Amino acid sequence: MPDVQPLVSDFVLKLKRRKVEGSHAVARQTAELLRSVVSQHRMGSSANQAAALADAVRAVGEQLIAANPIGVMAKFFSSTNVDMQDMNSRMLWPGVNPAELAVGNIVRRVLHIIKEEDISSTAVGIEGLSVTVDSDDEYDSEHDDGPALSAAVLAAHARNALRAPSLQTLLEDIPVSPAISRTASSTGDSDGKSKSAGDKSSTRKLKHDVITAIGDLIDEIDSCYEPISEQAVELIHQNEVILTLGRSRTVKEFLYAAKEKKRSFRVFVAEGAPRYQGHVLAKELVEKGVQTTVITDSAVFAMISRVNMVIVGAHAIMANGGVIAPVGMNMVALAAQRHAVPFVVVAGSHKLCPLYPHNPEVLLNELKSPSDLLDFGEFSDCMNFSTQDGSPLLNVVNPTFDYVPPKLVSLFVTDTGGHSPSYMYRLIAEYYSADDLVVRRKSGS
Repeated sequence: MPDVQPLVSDFVLKLKRRKVEGSHAVARQTAELLRSVVSQHRMGSSANQAAALADAVRAVGEQLIAANPIGVMAKFFSSTNVDMQDMNSRMLWPGVNPAELAVGNIVRRVLHIIKEEDISSTAVGIEGLSVTVDSDDEYDSEHDDGPALSAAVLAAHARNALRAPSLQTLLEDIPVSPAISRTASSTGDSDGKSKSAGDKSSTRKLKHDVITAIGDLIDEIDSCYEPISEQAVELIHQNEVILTLGRSRTVKEFLYAAKEKKRSFRVFVAEGAPRYQGHVLAKELVEKGVQTTVITDSAVFAMISRVNMVIVGAHAIMANGGVIAPVGMNMVALAAQRHAVPFVVVAGSHKLCPLYPHNPEVLLNELKSPSDLLDFGEFSDCMNFSTQDGSPLLNVVNPTFDYVPPKLVSLFVTDTGGHSPSYMYRLIAEYYSADDLVVRRKSGS
């Protein structure tokens, strides 16, 4: 795809240089890029156009997912020859990129869309075949002594077209091929020409439908906050105390919606050290007239007994119902469980990930610059003292994410409604195909 390769390379470079951050922005731009890939893909003369289109998307998806290297963090954690000066000099962390699982999520969503549209167009084609046979029944009865296409034959043909053959299909004693081949052979060259024209028309329709569906996906990403916020009044009641950690736009819009519905409540905001994004959220809530109290992260256990509900955002929701969230979130979840406080996670459906935390494709953490924690000049003397083997005495580890297991989550609120952690795998199955979990081009393509 020479036409879109510059776009792909530019987006990959943006991911590596962190010009695009945040699941929402990454998901939207990934979907826009894949829409361009589909739009500029040349539909050839191969029999399975859907497979060729899907393979073009996989080729781009491989490059995008590869922009987030796997295993770099684990290697860095195990290194015994990294001192504070070396870590501080890597403030931009070249080659170490955030685990933007939203990239893979959108690639897999588009692959699923292609399959759905292909199945839909095939079903429409078979339905048209059925109508044609019904309309020609009278002519066939007068001019053809052979057996007509029965409902059983059409049903078997539809099953074969919509799914791979199973043992039950192979054992069905229905003469699909003879009936259809007899009908095709009796129509002559004119039917062959009309079939060719029909194939071209169906190919154009498939491409158009996929582009339209990707556009709907982009609209879904853009508008995910609205259906989530509409559920705020069902969860937040009068005079309740809410606790959150750091800053999440989804949480902010959720609390805004409750305030607009004249709910009176108070919010405890844990500051989210070391980036202190909770300070930004606290200011935004105060501007909307919400009573807000900023607390330190270490004060969560001390304040949790006064809280009615914990409402937080997520970086990703895994297939087992676990959550990848900003660092410190697991501590909040444990405190909520200890005091029987509901722990609610609000997130858009583009953050649903079909992978599990133990999958090698999942990079659970990212190390930020140690300068967020310590001033290099103040601690520079510490680097003069090391063990005999040269390993540093002072190390700084500044992880970005926490993993919250599903047993600590009370409820997920998404743009499709509220769900329990045990239901997430079923919801994810509606968005992704099982054979697309590993995004890789088919062999021989």
